[in-house]
Amino acid sequence: MILAHVHPAAGAGLPGPWEQVSVMAALLVAVAYGTAASRLRRRGDVWPRWRGVSFTAGSAGVAWAAAGPLPGRPFTAHMVQHLILGMAAPLLLVLARPLTLALRVLPPGPVRRGLLSLARSRPVGRLVFPPVAALLDVGGLWLLYRTEVFAAVQHRPLLHAVVHVHVLAAGLLFTFAVCQLDPVRRRRGLPLRGTTLLAAGAAHAVLAKTLYASPPPGTVLTAADLHTGAQVMYYGGDLVEAALGVVLAASWYRAGGRAQAHRRRRAGAVTGPRTATGAPAGPSVPESPAGPEAASSAAARPEAVRERGGGRTADARPAVGRPRGSAFGFPEAVRRGPRRLRSGKGADTARRPR
Repeated sequence: MILAHVHPAAGAGLPGPWEQVSVMAALLVAVAYGTAASRLRRRGDVWPRWRGVSFTAGSAGVAWAAAGPLPGRPFTAHMVQHLILGMAAPLLLVLARPLTLALRVLPPGPVRRGLLSLARSRPVGRLVFPPVAALLDVGGLWLLYRTEVFAAVQHRPLLHAVVHVHVLAAGLLFTFAVCQLDPVRRRRGLPLRGTTLLAAGAAHAVLAKTLYASPPPGTVLTAADLHTGAQVMYYGGDLVEAALGVVLAASWYRAGGRAQAHRRRRAGAVTGPRTATGAPAGPSVPESPAGPEAASSAAARPEAVRERGGGRTADARPAVGRPRGSAFGFPEAVRRGPRRLRSGKGADTARRPR
């Protein structure tokens, strides 16, 4: 998005071309998100409505920072704009998971495959690596305020718009890298993301304190304006970073719950179902009418007996649904074969039909 001058005065007139482009871009993106979410719900899928509210609020924040009247004197108004564009609006936009919504709405085809390949490509994976994203975000702010870049862009609208595009893009990249709610090439661990958030917050706070002590090089600001702007940067940044910490804590809580449920399922698959007393469930031995002693002796009997004259074993328990006298599901006459008569000197002869 192309953004306006940092501190337009209230009632200065109609927005300029860059302000109008910024407002239209924010409006179109919000409408596209709402249309995609409505299409997903009509299809029968679930998409929480609070995500639409979050994305709409983020887009409205971008539009207001671009063309709306901002409070305070020039440097204070600039810091309010910086806080909205670089921190608050990116958090609201990332919480809405726009990439996930796009992947779910797009039909299978080259567009969806291309978007997924881009999201999981190696260059994007390097950009969303949390330390790299933090360096691009906070490092760009240090370069802007502790060098003469801030003074150079004040009277160059195009260069100033490019700087604010960088502020918004770097804020989105850093928030995306820390939260990692959408599909990425490699999901980084919570310790790395939390440590990166703490380091970036400390660097942002130190920068605000240096601005409270001295203005950006090449600028002339009143003491009241400078101090108020630095305080907005310091305390406003702390609020947004605390919100990011809450998002990280919620992610850690959900990940712990999923891991615990997975371990529970694996343990249940290994040990099998259990009874209410904790003992493994299995076939119970019916109680004998003669008493518990008879039932225990029946349970202690071997379950298999050896057939006479062979090495096979047959189940001694009665088979349900088998013909009577059957051991393996065959009739007894088929199992035993034809009868033989003993005659003579022990020779076996088959019975001849009459």
